[in-house]
Order: sequence, then structure tokens, then C-alpha cells
Amino acid sequence: MNKLYHYWFSPFSRAIRVALAEKAIEFELVLEMPWTRRRDFLALNPAGTVPVLLCEDEVKLCGSYAIQEYLQDTQTTESLLGDTPAERAETRRLIEWFDVKFYTEVTDILIIEKVMKRFLKLGVPEAANIRCAGINIKQHLKYIEYLAERRNWLAGDRFSYADIAAASHLSCIDYLGDVPWEDFQGAKDWYARIKSRPSFQPLLKDLIAGLPPVSHYKNLDF
Repeated sequence: MNKLYHYWFSPFSRAIRVALAEKAIEFELVLEMPWTRRRDFLALNPAGTVPVLLCEDEVKLCGSYAIQEYLQDTQTTESLLGDTPAERAETRRLIEWFDVKFYTEVTDILIIEKVMKRFLKLGVPEAANIRCAGINIKQHLKYIEYLAERRNWLAGDRFSYADIAAASHLSCIDYLGDVPWEDFQGAKDWYARIKSRPSFQPLLKDLIAGLPPVSHYKNLDF
């Protein structure tokens, strides 16, 4: 059985969970708290980050980009990256947009302030940082709406790693109740389409002890 080392609030882990499900690849989830720096886990990935995928054939893959590219190269199912060089370039551009820009401006800030500080007792959340992330996410939702109005999916005609990346970050933030869906109907409609995909629904069943999700998190019609 393939094993995926993950952490609930890692959007990169969430993206690989969805990708594996889209590819109909069975896998076992192994919860890993990266900040504990477990010796055995560091032996798997010296960077100490998730996701890490241990394949049945003993191939070891570290990091969401490496795993995505490996799946692209080894699976015969429909591509999540695109068929032409232009399509693949656009998908990779948007993956970087969400995994770098969105993560830096929104996801990382809110996870640190609302999750890590709480569970690791790192101090009181900074209201200014939370406000800043709240301003930033609105610009990203506007961009999602811009793309969704002009394309069937974010990168083009077909569902891709770009949609998975964006939805994985938003699902982390939505768990905390920090996505202003009411002001961005176009983005909400796009996200509702993703929530309805069988590959995404296991994410909606995540339940972190001591930190329940907002009431609408699991709802497909929200």
C-alpha cells in the first residue's frame, strides 16, 4: 500500500491527497507533525516537510511538486497538468501563484496565528496579521473569479493541478471560517464544483481535536 505522510493544515499535503484520488491510486494516510522533527521522518525527508509519498515499489517522493510531476510521468489517466506545452506552462504558473503567493500572503499567516500559536503555545495571535491576511485573500478571490469567468477551470478547459492547488489552500482557510464567500459568488461557485468531486470530499471529513471546522465546511451547498 502506498503511504502518504501528511498534516491536516498543509495545503501541499491536501493537494496530493486530491491528486492521488483523482488518479484512482489507493493510499494510506500517515499523520506527521513536521515541527516535532522525528528522527525516522527526517530519515525519509531531511527537509522535515510534508507531503512525503512512499510508493508500493519503494520509490520515495518528497514535496508536492515532485509528487505531481511523478504522477504526470507515470500514470496513464487523464492529465492534471495539461496536454500541450502552453497548457502545462499555464498550470505550473498558477500552481506557483497559489503555493507561493497565496501561501505567503494568506495561508501561512492564518495557520500560524490561528492554529500553530494555539496548539504550540507560541503566544497570542496578532490581530494585525490576521487583518492583513483577510485583506490579501480578497484580492486572490477576485483573481479566481476573473479566471473562472473566462475559463471552464482555472488553467483552461479541464480540471487541473491549478484548481487542486487553489482549492487546497482555500480548504485550510475555510476550515477556520476565514473565506468571505458571500462577497465572491463566482469564486464560491467554482469552489462548490470542486467540493462536489469525490476526490475532494475526504478533505471535508477532516476533524481536528479541539478545533472543529465552521458549520458550512462540510456542506456541498454552502
